[in-house]
Amino acid sequence: MTFRPLLALGLATLAVPTGVFGVGTSTLVGGDGVTESVTAHVSNHALQQVDTIELGAEAMVLEHDDSEVVTLPMRDARGTVAVLNRLLGTPARSRTHVGEGGACFPAGTTYTWGGGLRVAAMNTPSTLGNAVEIRVLRDDVRGRTGTRIALTGPDGVQVGDDIAEQVADAPPADRESFGSGDDDGPSAWQLLLAPGWDGTTADDEPSTRDEPGDGHSDEPSGDDAATTGRNGLSALTDDDSRVIVLGTPMPVNATRDC
Repeated sequence: MTFRPLLALGLATLAVPTGVFGVGTSTLVGGDGVTESVTAHVSNHALQQVDTIELGAEAMVLEHDDSEVVTLPMRDARGTVAVLNRLLGTPARSRTHVGEGGACFPAGTTYTWGGGLRVAAMNTPSTLGNAVEIRVLRDDVRGRTGTRIALTGPDGVQVGDDIAEQVADAPPADRESFGSGDDDGPSAWQLLLAPGWDGTTADDEPSTRDEPGDGHSDEPSGDDAATTGRNGLSALTDDDSRVIVLGTPMPVNATRDC
C-alpha cells in the first residue's frame, strides 16, 4: 500500500501511544490551540437510543431509527469527542507532538473507539476550518451499553461494501486510482462520496505532477480539475473495490502527497 492510502487510513506512525483515558468536557486534551467548547446538549437517555453514526463531509449525525438525535460538527473537537465518549465509552488515545509529524501529521490527539471509529483532534484547526479528522474503519462499533452501533457514510455506504459501480460511474475528478497503471490490473481506489469544506482543494498552488493540465486557473475544468483535487468525504477501497475506510476531510486527486 502506498503512502497516500496509509495516510487516508489514519496510520500516523509517528504518534506516541499514551494508553487509555477517559475523556470529558473538562479533561479533553487537544493542545494549547483548543479552546473550551460546550458539549452538545443531548441526554444520556437519547444517546442510549442511538443505533447509527452517519458520517457526512463536515459533521457526524447520531441517529435512532433514521431520525437525527444530535449532529456533531467537525469544527468542534471538544464537543465531538466528549459526546462520543458518552456514547461509546473510553477510547484508546495516542498523541503526535509539535514537529514530530511535519505537514502530513498535524500535532494533536487521536481517539479510537473499538478499532472502528477514529477521531484526530488537532491542536490547531486547519485552514479549512475543521478541528478534527475522522476515519471509519469498520461497519459498526460497540456502544457503552454493549449494543452494536452501525457506522455509515452517505446513502448507507459502509466498510466492506463493494462500490465498483459507483467508482466506474464517477467523473475522473471524483476518483483516484492507486493501481500499477495497467488498465487490466487490480487497483485500489479513492472515491469522493460527498464534497465538503467549501469545495476547497488540498493545495491551492499549481500542481507539480507530470500530468496534462498542469496549470492553475480560477475555474479548473477537465484534467485541470482532476489535477487540482476535490475535498470532502471519501471512501478508500482495496483491489476488489470493497470499502476499507471512510474519511473526512480526505481530498481526491490532491496535488500534494499529503
